[in-house]
Amino acid sequence: MKSPLLTLPGAVPAEGVDEGVAAHYGDLFREQRALADGTGFVDLSHRGVVAVTGEDRLSWLHLLLTQHVSDLPTGEATEALILSAHGHVEHALYLVDDGATVWAHVEPGTREALLAYLESMKFFYRVEVADRTDEFAVVHLPAGSIAEVPEDVVVRETPYGRDLFLPRADLESYAAKAGPAAGLLAHEALRVEQHRPRLGFETDHRTIPHELGWIGTAVHLQKGCYRGQETVARVQNLGKPPRRLVFLHLDGSEVHLPAHGTELRLADEGPDGRKIGFITTSARHHELGPVALALVKRNVPVDARLVAGDTAAAQEVVVEP
Repeated sequence: MKSPLLTLPGAVPAEGVDEGVAAHYGDLFREQRALADGTGFVDLSHRGVVAVTGEDRLSWLHLLLTQHVSDLPTGEATEALILSAHGHVEHALYLVDDGATVWAHVEPGTREALLAYLESMKFFYRVEVADRTDEFAVVHLPAGSIAEVPEDVVVRETPYGRDLFLPRADLESYAAKAGPAAGLLAHEALRVEQHRPRLGFETDHRTIPHELGWIGTAVHLQKGCYRGQETVARVQNLGKPPRRLVFLHLDGSEVHLPAHGTELRLADEGPDGRKIGFITTSARHHELGPVALALVKRNVPVDARLVAGDTAAAQEVVVEP
């Protein structure tokens, strides 16, 4: 779904999974600084919007999600995962309940599979699941923003800012009031700085929540009865995850950022050294320079010097070994 905000001055379209919104509006670092200062907004209208209604919506979702939501207070934001039977991450949902409806936004390209799974699990519960993507667009306001939120718009308030479920028909008129617009690259750079994982970027087909620091933020350890819970409990109580998320400071002299999937090696082992991980997201940060998130094997020393392709990298611990 192509955003009407791609007609704003300087808009350069994003590519890949984020196609449909702007990567930037001509000045990446200015846009980052604006968001860091609590001004502007980010067009996330390419994300899917799913709504769950009905008397049993919270108790039903509680059975399916990794998060404790049976008593979720009205207006309180949370996030949750859906796991496979083996505990691998399949979906990430960013939720809020407005008292009558649970609203969730999800990664672009995932809502159809999510909706199919939710529909298959309804059974006798009094719930209705709806795809509201055609009607509502997600807009992000950064932390500290004093931008006005239209009346009756559902809001997810988080430490990183507010996510608005804005009527799609109002997107252009709201953008005219809430500017300046910041592109997705600015939003992603701040996400990397904040060490926040993203489905499809920091995850692959075998990711478990412990590897990315999702325990506590998206996984509640004091609940059970959801698919994949056995793996979560076993790793938490008896072992360690095979990989861990790290934050990387990249060599700033390189012109190009290492792409998603770029292999990581130990610098001391040279160019033919064994692969010990891979880049998940890289970005140019307005203060830190080139940075990245990456997954590495759990036993990689925390002080080891790494190389991403041909780019030197120094790691900071996100998930403890």
